[in-house]
Amino acid sequence: MAWGTRRTKELSISEPRINDRIRVPEVRLVGPGGEQVGVVRVEDALRLAQEADLDLVEVAPEARPPVAKLMDYGKFKYESAVKERDARRKQANTQLKEIRFRLKIDDHDYETKKGHVERFLKGGDKVKVMIMFRGREQSRPEMGMRLLQRLAEDIAELGTVESSPRQDGRNMTMVVAPTRKKSEATSEQRKRREDERAARRAEKHAAKAEGKAPSEA
Repeated sequence: MAWGTRRTKELSISEPRINDRIRVPEVRLVGPGGEQVGVVRVEDALRLAQEADLDLVEVAPEARPPVAKLMDYGKFKYESAVKERDARRKQANTQLKEIRFRLKIDDHDYETKKGHVERFLKGGDKVKVMIMFRGREQSRPEMGMRLLQRLAEDIAELGTVESSPRQDGRNMTMVVAPTRKKSEATSEQRKRREDERAARRAEKHAAKAEGKAPSEA
């Protein structure tokens, strides 16, 4: 570990102070495994960091005294960047689908629309449900509210209301978020496809075996 290089390297304002950039008399020291060492002089904390080939990182500068932890800061930054990248990728994969209802919808159309909402939620996507008011229907917002509440209750096992119903001009909208993450839904869909392919291969093998049976007999 390049202790000297890391000690002299300039850090951006957004990063915590590390090693000899920590300019306080003493710190509340936390060991690399999260164990509480106690309040020690910063010189002693730096010595312990050098002996362990680790960095002294100020993790709670507002505390009195500040809290510092022994860690491999380079490794910590790398792992944090990987987690942030994975979180951004998962968030980007989540889409906002939109389903539109008419206020006076019959039971068949309602079930069809509800099926679309359920399919989107099972896929890990959010759904924006919109009710379109026509003419005098705008004076009956309570009917739109009841329809959205009915839908929320019907899909409660798959999604939760993230944005409560609100009226915006001729429309009333509600956003429903899936109870499962996109990554979990994608993994399940992939496993289901693999299981289906395996079942088809097994059927083909069984059919071939049955076809050969008479000639072998």
